[in-house]
Amino acid sequence: MSHLVTRNIKPLSTKLLCARGQQERSYKTLNGPARPSQNIVLVDACRTPFMVSGTKYNNMMAHDLQRMAFQGILRRTGIPKEEIQYIIAGSVIAEPKTCNVAREAALCGGFSDRTPCHTVTMACISANQAITTAMGQIALGTIDTAIAGGVEFLSDVPIRFSRKLRKLMLSANKAKTPMQKLGLLSQFRPSLLAPELPAVAEFTTGETMGHSGDRLAASFGITRAEQDAYALRSHTMADKATREGLLTDIEPVTLPKETEPLSKDNGIRVSTPEQMAKLKPAFIKPHGTVTAANASFLTDGASACVIMTEAKAKAMGLKPKAYLRDFIYVAQDAKDQLLLGPAYAIPVLLERNKLGIKDVSVYEIHEAFAGQVLANLRAMESEYFSKEFMGRKAPFGSVPMEKLNNWGGSLSIGHPFGATGVRLAVTAANRLEKEGGQFGVIAACAAGGHGHAMIVEKYPN
Repeated sequence: MSHLVTRNIKPLSTKLLCARGQQERSYKTLNGPARPSQNIVLVDACRTPFMVSGTKYNNMMAHDLQRMAFQGILRRTGIPKEEIQYIIAGSVIAEPKTCNVAREAALCGGFSDRTPCHTVTMACISANQAITTAMGQIALGTIDTAIAGGVEFLSDVPIRFSRKLRKLMLSANKAKTPMQKLGLLSQFRPSLLAPELPAVAEFTTGETMGHSGDRLAASFGITRAEQDAYALRSHTMADKATREGLLTDIEPVTLPKETEPLSKDNGIRVSTPEQMAKLKPAFIKPHGTVTAANASFLTDGASACVIMTEAKAKAMGLKPKAYLRDFIYVAQDAKDQLLLGPAYAIPVLLERNKLGIKDVSVYEIHEAFAGQVLANLRAMESEYFSKEFMGRKAPFGSVPMEKLNNWGGSLSIGHPFGATGVRLAVTAANRLEKEGGQFGVIAACAAGGHGHAMIVEKYPN
């Protein structure tokens, strides 16, 4: 599949050129690698099967799925609940009734009410943030064992009344006299009943992520055929990994009133190039290149992992999956470079750890859109982009396609916003064990122009 990535690149907007100097300063002054006093390890991780929203999990709630993942990781590791000192979950679109979903899921899952829990949100890298937040507490020595995870439940999202109607209803709740109530009633108009629907869009730009993906693909000269080919690769790899039993992070779950457990993701579809070419553009019509086939789909699911010091794991007789070494968060322009986080994060992270592209055996990069993945790969190997936007004298290099997302990715497996980070980390660890090699890199873009990358190292046999 190496033909998917070429070295030609079109200039991005002049707005980015104006911001170039600021970006150069920020990325050159990032701190060095993390050096905790003790090794931090990923003991194990699991996730519920990822389901297309509106299907199998339709009658559940977010905390139900997160509870299943929390309970699943305890079953896998055999760690007593009392040993868990802190719980962190990532989530993006919160259910108002369970806004601290980590706490509600833990309580419903039978964890001690004395175990502190909190929820983090950082768009598509929320679970990544949960992991690194736990790592920070462990590195400081305040705890030695934590559960980190994340959940997203898009089958049921909060839909609000218009702001004018909300203000009217709040005022009515405070009205005391009949005249005050009648005065407020006179302000009511049927148009106020129009609901406010949530959207995957940037607040600051008003642009949906799909529009950004379309423009990014156009800026880097990535064709519709290239995007469809990459998406087909993702689904084919995920289908193969499923049939060969490689996706061992899936923890089967049994839903209420059902007897057969769910044990597989249900969004994997191996199509043909001809079928994919028939789909119309989803965002920029009629000339866009992002379609339903080469974009990730709305997904329900949850994940969880146990993180602890290596000394604690040894004392408990546990064999970890991987060391969690160093990580980085970056941020850039939320309009033209919304989805380029991995391209900025990976080079800085590897270089400050004195590693090159060839030193990494496994890459797991989040697939929001096929064009987004290819754009990040192209940016890292582009001389123009490297000099103009990353402040580099030469391109960082080309990530080998044969090392990238070999068991599928978010395009095929699914992408519950708050849960994907754990899937990336454990897949990298499992691939290192299966395929050999020492280092793996996970990376992801996120709304707001954020990006994340982390180095995981295979735990010795």
